[in-house]
Amino acid sequence: MLRVALAATAVLSACLAAPFGAQAQSNWPNKPVKILVPTAAGGTADSTARMFAQHLSSKLGQQFYIENRGGAGNVLGIDSVVRSPADGYTLLLGAGTITINHLVYKKLPYDVLRDLTPVTQMVSVPNVLVVHASQPMQTLAEYIAAAKAQPGKINYASAGVGSNLHLAMELLKFRTGIDVTHVPYKGVGPAMSDTLAGHVMSMVSNVASAKPHIEAGKLRALGVTSLKRAPALPGVPSISEAGVKDYEVLNWFGLFAPAGTPKEIVDRLQVEAAAMYADPETGRRIAGEGAEPVASKPGVFAAFVRDEIRKWDEVGKAANIQPTE
Repeated sequence: MLRVALAATAVLSACLAAPFGAQAQSNWPNKPVKILVPTAAGGTADSTARMFAQHLSSKLGQQFYIENRGGAGNVLGIDSVVRSPADGYTLLLGAGTITINHLVYKKLPYDVLRDLTPVTQMVSVPNVLVVHASQPMQTLAEYIAAAKAQPGKINYASAGVGSNLHLAMELLKFRTGIDVTHVPYKGVGPAMSDTLAGHVMSMVSNVASAKPHIEAGKLRALGVTSLKRAPALPGVPSISEAGVKDYEVLNWFGLFAPAGTPKEIVDRLQVEAAAMYADPETGRRIAGEGAEPVASKPGVFAAFVRDEIRKWDEVGKAANIQPTE
């Protein structure tokens, strides 16, 4: 009889708990929600997160706020989200480096595919291959021909080993068989400064940083790294269009949640991202930063993240990138 009573109690408890759990999810959010940005304030990740937080606060009637936690190539901030409860109250607005960092750091405290739930890709930001205006190359084909004619003579600046801008050029090397010399810097700013000064012959830059210098005639754009032409530089062909078929490298920023976050919450966040981008003023603000809105479905974004990791694994091996401790 005791066993029967215990079993009955367990069934009753389960029945009571199930609707309570479902109700807790349907009541989300019932307290402030943190969106962590794993970089210092400023830049596209931060501005996108703040724009989305403002939208969510307005639409969902609860405060969404930003916490910036930079350091160690975004690793510190990402790890803090991974360690948070999977209840929808801690989110991550991360950059595409999340699919690259395992090439740079030997021991990460998390696994992206295991420990995070991709919610939606928020924006994509195309890069552009530029040369100093004094260089004779007028097209991508001429750049490739010059690099093949004199292996190692052409050099290029990047924001650092393992950065998106470094790997964009390594992918071009891998796909075309050219030999160009890497000159790493600590950030986009110093890399751009030396390229503008003519100390370095070329670089892959994000469109927003390069566009004013292209328009001023200080840099010459040879190709953008998106599959199609970038709206911010409509006169510049894509690298794929210019002959390196299906070449694509994007800076991108996406929303993640800790693994196990309820699907209902994940889906609602994606729906709200799409709703935010339906506002023309939001579209203009995003375009002003050289970015393009995405708001992909969770499953589509998850597949994209897996593809990015596979692509960069292949490029990292070809470039012989050695992770640090």
